[in-house]
Amino acid sequence: MAAGTVFITTVFHFNSKIMGCFNVTTNVNGVPYLSTTNVTVTDTAVDFALGFRRIQPVGYFTVRIENAIPEGTTGTLPVSVTLNGTSRPLTFFNGTPVTAADITGTGIITVFNDRFNGILQITSALAA
Repeated sequence: MAAGTVFITTVFHFNSKIMGCFNVTTNVNGVPYLSTTNVTVTDTAVDFALGFRRIQPVGYFTVRIENAIPEGTTGTLPVSVTLNGTSRPLTFFNGTPVTAADITGTGIITVFNDRFNGILQITSALAA
């Protein structure tokens, strides 16, 4: 390399709403590991709260469910996850909502997050 050589790097930012389709690099710095801070049961949903964490807008993260859904909770209630103050429904790959009956006890799940398209899907198997 010759002395005084300058390298110029160009970074392109693509907005998925405008471009429609593009390549995204996910989890460049590894898969984040988040733990639940509490579980809230209402008449309409079961919500797992996660601590504040900066994660990539598209990618996977691991959730350690440390707070079991209380016994006696209606099994048909949909499950949502709150991260950084935003709550979104948790679904299976086909879009079917994950329900309270699907998550029993405590354990670890893997989730795919696509904040641009509002997707929060469980990607690991749930064992009863």
